[in-house]
Amino acid sequence: MPLIVVTTSPRVAPGLLSHQAWQALRSGPVLTGAADHPHLPYLADAGIEAEVVEPDPAALARRAAAETVVWLAEHDGEDFMRAVGHAALSLDEPPVIEVVPGSYDLPGARVLDLVAVMDRLRTECPWDRKQTHESLVPYLLEEAYEVLETIEQGDYPALREELGDLLLQVVFHARVAGDFDIDDVAAGIVEKLVRRHPHVFGSVRAESADEVNANWEAIKAAERAAKGTESVLDGVPMGQPALSLAAQLVRRAERAGAPESLSAAVGQGVARELFDLVRRAAEAGLDAEAELRSAARAYRDRVRAWESSH
Repeated sequence: MPLIVVTTSPRVAPGLLSHQAWQALRSGPVLTGAADHPHLPYLADAGIEAEVVEPDPAALARRAAAETVVWLAEHDGEDFMRAVGHAALSLDEPPVIEVVPGSYDLPGARVLDLVAVMDRLRTECPWDRKQTHESLVPYLLEEAYEVLETIEQGDYPALREELGDLLLQVVFHARVAGDFDIDDVAAGIVEKLVRRHPHVFGSVRAESADEVNANWEAIKAAERAAKGTESVLDGVPMGQPALSLAAQLVRRAERAGAPESLSAAVGQGVARELFDLVRRAAEAGLDAEAELRSAARAYRDRVRAWESSH
């Protein structure tokens, strides 16, 4: 006889089950080890009676060997089901164990777990409860630079963890905010991406990366005009590191057709020389910030080698 195990995801609303799951739940007596299983009220509404029993792997295996049994699994019931499998193998005529996914996670579903954890931290943790957008800024910058460091080092296994730390900062800020939440944040970036990729989500054709960039700039120009902002430099974050700031200003200005002579009177002394170097790096297709960081890492390594030799 079969033991049919119906699994569900805690990240899917209770009551939303696959057609195969509903069929399985009507194929034999339904048992569960959780009196508070979130799907029980919906089974009752559908006329399916579920019996709450003490989770006993051996007893469940023996019963399934005698008749078809449906087990409504708990969300964290992997260890129990593993024990049921071992118990079934010890029987002379073990039951066939069939797993039917009642609901399953779509890509991105685990972000819901992060939102739930952040909600709890914000209400129950004294430190998290007192944080503000302003107090979180150092952590946001630190996590962003740690992501950058793992990429520069090629440490991609560590990148997963660092991206998680950075994602936490996004969710944290969305939780702190009073006039928007994480869904508003996600909706905003989705709308922007769809709007700026008409070659993917619309009828515009773009056969090359250059055409995509041209479309992108045209769309951004139209957005600035709609907002009443006319400068191509609007939106450049002035708080970023100086080298990357200068590079972004030069890049945007040149796209708008600004003459090179505008940079001739920028600053004097070292400031002027640095700005010229940024412009020269851009002309060579290099990122001045990344180049200087690479040189700094090389210098660090040489200093450490010198220290170890003395």
